[in-house]
Amino acid sequence: MFTHRTSVGLDVHARSVFGYALDNLTGEVFKRRLCPDPAVVTGWIESLPQPVATAYEAGPTGYGLYRYLTAHRIRCQVAAPSKLQRPPGDKNKNDERDAFQIARLVRVGDIVEVTVPSVEQEAARDLVRARDAARADLLRARHRLSKLLLRHGMAYSGGTTWGGEHDRWLRAQRTELVLPGARAAFDTSYEQVGFVTARRDRLDAEIRELAAHSEYQPTMRRLECLRGISTLTSFALSVEIGDWGRFTGSTIGAYVGLVPSEASSGESRVLGSITKAGNGHVRRLLIEAAWHHDKPYRPSVALLRRWQAADPAARVRGHQGNQRLRHRWVMFNQHHKKPAIACVAVARELAGWCWSLATLE
Repeated sequence: MFTHRTSVGLDVHARSVFGYALDNLTGEVFKRRLCPDPAVVTGWIESLPQPVATAYEAGPTGYGLYRYLTAHRIRCQVAAPSKLQRPPGDKNKNDERDAFQIARLVRVGDIVEVTVPSVEQEAARDLVRARDAARADLLRARHRLSKLLLRHGMAYSGGTTWGGEHDRWLRAQRTELVLPGARAAFDTSYEQVGFVTARRDRLDAEIRELAAHSEYQPTMRRLECLRGISTLTSFALSVEIGDWGRFTGSTIGAYVGLVPSEASSGESRVLGSITKAGNGHVRRLLIEAAWHHDKPYRPSVALLRRWQAADPAARVRGHQGNQRLRHRWVMFNQHHKKPAIACVAVARELAGWCWSLATLE
């Protein structure tokens, strides 16, 4: 039986919202193209036969409409885009048909919801993703500068790059560029590296300051018992995942897209590459952390310092996880697995260990 009378599907865009409503009692249909003002959308929904249930697809417009509707006691769901199935033969797509599909799914209770973060959690996510964008920008800027010099036959061979010694070498190469065009290009690329590095460092400081006074501090201390997970990574995992209790050790790998895709039928079972579904930010963090377990396991000074801030149970669990993940790397190396494939497999298991620590009582 329906728990609501009217099912409403909203196709939300930056400049318009198309609403499609189905009266489950009389079969009447209501359609309206609205401006994206949440007050206008709420007013139209409140004019429909009550009670109402509504949903819209998660997208770039965020969760402002959801929060406004729920504040006015209107039942609202935010649907996962990947779970909105469309028949293969349906080749017509427009706002009205999209809204109708969502309304139909609301009517039968078949909406797969996304977890809507709190305002504070969303703000923390914005900060973490801004830092991730700065990291990507810095990588591109460094590549641009190094490849410029390489085209002119200048390659650094003095050891670790992008440190003090490398910086002095870079500034010395400027005098070797005779043509004004090449020198101007070098100046622009060098300045860009400096600007983006300063932006990344500023965001790092802001993340550390926010993390020190956040509600995620207990979870972060437990996650940091694993190798490859320090303050920045533990804070990013905490704000991206949010409620760890909605997963299990075996399902969190699927959430971050680290499980193999499958195309099986009958007695045939075919596994492919990983799905890469779900949260790509968490997936990248886990893969980067998994590379640390390729090295022999000897607790470093930094890891021992992080252990001191955690409770004894977390230290024991973290030590077990580090041993297990290192053992997995050894087994993969003995079987001559490709390093990239081995790293993904270790990252999938690392996700389970993170869940185990995050939900540790």
